[in-house]
Amino acid sequence: MNELESWLNLLRTPGLTVTTSHTLLNECGDPGAILNTNPSKLKQFGLKTKAISAMQSADSEVVRADIEWLASNDNHHIISYHDPRYPPQLKTAIDAPLVLYVRGDPDYLQQPQLAIVGSRTPTAAGKRTAHDFAKHLSNAGITITSGLARGIDGASHQGALQGIAGTVAVLAHGLDIVYPAAHKTLAEEVTQHGAVISEAMIGTAPHRGLFPRRNRIISGISLGTLVVEAALRSGSLITSKHALEQGREVFAIPGSIHNPLARGCHQLIRQGAKLVETAEDILEELLPHLTSPTISPLSNTNETKNEPALDPDHQKLLKCLQFEPVAIDELVNRSGFSAAEIASMLLIMELEGSIVSESGLYSRIK
Repeated sequence: MNELESWLNLLRTPGLTVTTSHTLLNECGDPGAILNTNPSKLKQFGLKTKAISAMQSADSEVVRADIEWLASNDNHHIISYHDPRYPPQLKTAIDAPLVLYVRGDPDYLQQPQLAIVGSRTPTAAGKRTAHDFAKHLSNAGITITSGLARGIDGASHQGALQGIAGTVAVLAHGLDIVYPAAHKTLAEEVTQHGAVISEAMIGTAPHRGLFPRRNRIISGISLGTLVVEAALRSGSLITSKHALEQGREVFAIPGSIHNPLARGCHQLIRQGAKLVETAEDILEELLPHLTSPTISPLSNTNETKNEPALDPDHQKLLKCLQFEPVAIDELVNRSGFSAAEIASMLLIMELEGSIVSESGLYSRIK
């Protein structure tokens, strides 16, 4: 059995926690030595009979699916904790995965990273914010990390792909599966311009219990975590909790007190997260931790160039709009324009990129 197969067998040991695995590695040196350790000594580390039996019977056949996946494509990689390609930031986490499965370019795992997370059902303005922050920060040399989920995750990956530093997607299941299926094309783009990674063995199907543990990797591999929109009960708050425990920075974008998706961000800010309005706010915090010459400060993420001035009536209507969705009837009350006039102006403003529509509601994005 070679070294990689030893790592993969250790990964499959039933009842063996990541923390205990690291204790054993510190004691024995490498996975091969652990698998060959005397059973009586293994019991001293609290291992149960089932786990010890699995170690004693470890063989190459057990990990065949992983090895076949690795050999099937040059873009497939399996990186152990002792591999020099293992992301250094993640290695400092006490519960760092023993093994990472990687699809794409492992070099992206060495880059300075920022996690961007948030709601799976964000407002249109929230998606635009995540996209724009990711694009600007990627162009400043920071690789954007997220979870490939719908909503803020997807918008963050898409924005980062328009920058220069690429993106990393962290999954909660085997890399032979794409979930959600709607992000198959996005997953391929991330593979080509970044990396898709997971600690889950090949063939592992997605299920609810895996996602919270996945979140510790999103935060652990990054210098900080930015929460764009999140309800009070949100997986994004789990990610930010991991970030705090790992000694990482936590950033949050505030929103309207009437928007339930802003409440999670407001709670984080009350608890000490850094309030963020621009990409510059994040870069100011991250720059002291960076040595890469590719990192450079940015101007306000809302800055635009050579934009045509809006018609006065359009300017008046835009002032009546908020960053949370609103119906045409409410705009009639606020502006004094007729519904027909408003509908016409909204169409033009949407084409100009000043607003977005969502299920019959309208909100401004700049």
